Amino acid sequence: MNKLMNPDGQMNVLWFLPTHGDGHYLGTSRGGRPVDLAYLTQIAQAADSLGYYGVLIPTGKSCEDSWLVAAALAPVTKDLRYLVAFRPGLQPPTLAARMAATLDRLSHGRVLINVVTGGDPVENRGDGIFLDHAARYQVTREFLDIYSRLIRNEIVDYQGQHLQVEGAQLLFPTVQPGGPPLYFGGSSPEAIEVAAHQIDKYLTWGEPPAMVAEKIAVVRAAAAAAGRRLSFGIRLHVIVRETAAEAWAAADRLISHLDDDTIAAAQKIFSRMDSSGQQRMSALHQGRRDQLEVSPNLWAGVGLVRGGAGTALVGDPEQVAARMREYQALGIDSFILSGYPHLEEAYRFAELVMPLLPLGHGHARLSIRGNNTGPFGETIAGDLRPSAARPQAAHS
Repeated sequence: MNKLMNPDGQMNVLWFLPTHGDGHYLGTSRGGRPVDLAYLTQIAQAADSLGYYGVLIPTGKSCEDSWLVAAALAPVTKDLRYLVAFRPGLQPPTLAARMAATLDRLSHGRVLINVVTGGDPVENRGDGIFLDHAARYQVTREFLDIYSRLIRNEIVDYQGQHLQVEGAQLLFPTVQPGGPPLYFGGSSPEAIEVAAHQIDKYLTWGEPPAMVAEKIAVVRAAAAAAGRRLSFGIRLHVIVRETAAEAWAAADRLISHLDDDTIAAAQKIFSRMDSSGQQRMSALHQGRRDQLEVSPNLWAGVGLVRGGAGTALVGDPEQVAARMREYQALGIDSFILSGYPHLEEAYRFAELVMPLLPLGHGHARLSIRGNNTGPFGETIAGDLRPSAARPQAAHS
C-alpha cells in the first residue's frame, strides 16, 4: 500500500501558510495584513492546536522561502507537519536530499515534500531556468531518480540528459523510513508520467467533481501501468460560516474591491503560463464575475486574481462537509485548505466543519475539557457553565 493512503475512509486536512501575503480582500492593499514571523507563528500554532494534519508552505518569487519558514516554525509546534517545496532545476538533487534529511531530523519526522516543476516561463527565466515545458519535466524525472536513491541510502552514479552525479551519498538518514512522502501536482501528460512513476500523493487544484474524477482515473491508470498505486489530494480555499447566506456574503466581500483592470492584468499574466493546471483553472471563470459558482458550493472568485488554486468551497458547515465527502468518494483523501484571513478561517473551519469529518488525525485540543477555554463558552455570571445550545427566544 502507498504510505500516504488513509485506512477506513479517513481523510487528512492541511492548512496553508500565506507567505505571499494575507488580508481581508483580494487584489487590494486595503485590509492587508503584514505577514511576518510573529503572524506565521500564530497561524502555525493555531493549526497545530486545532488538529490540522499539516501546513502547505508555497514556493515562488512572491513567497518567503518555504524551507527557512519551516525551520523557524517547527521548533514552536508539536505535531504539525510541514509541506515544503523542491524546485527541480533550481537546486541539485544532492542538496535537496541533505535539506530534506536535515529538516526531517530537526522536526522529528514532520516533513512532507512538494515537488514543484514550475509553470511560469517568465519566473523560470528569472531563476535561470530556460527549458521548455517538456524539458522541465524531464529534469524533474532525473532529479527524483537521483533524490529517491539518495534517500534510500544508496551511493549514486547517474548520467541523465540534464543531470549527472558521481559517488553521490547521503551520510545522515531521515527519521521517516524511506524519507518524507512526495506530493506533486500537474495536469499535462508529462506531469502525469512523473506522478505515475515517482510520486506518493498526486494533487489537483479544486476543479468541479466531474473534472477531478476524470483526472484521477487518468492518473490512477498511468500509475497502475507502472505497477504502482497513488493516493490523491486536492487544494482548495474555503469560506464557511454558520449559514450559507453569510458564507456567500463573505465570498462577495472578498472580491468587493477588485476592479476590472486588476482582473485583466492578472488574467494576462496567467495566459503567459504553460501550466496545464493553470489553464484549466482559468477556463472555469474566463475572467468573468458573472459565472463564478462553477459547481454546487464551488466558487471560482479567488482565481480572478490569484494563480494556482483559484476555487473555494462556500457554504454552511454541513454543505462544506458534504462537498468534501463528495470529493472523498472520488478517491481524494487529503485536503489542503486556506481562507482569508488565514488565521481566522483556520479557526472557523476547525470549529464548524472538522467535527463533521472522518479525520485520520486527532481533533486535538478542542476536545480537552481540562481547559477553561475554547468551545465551551464563557462562564455565566461567574458561576454557571453554559449549556451546549439554547433555543432562541422569540422576539415580539
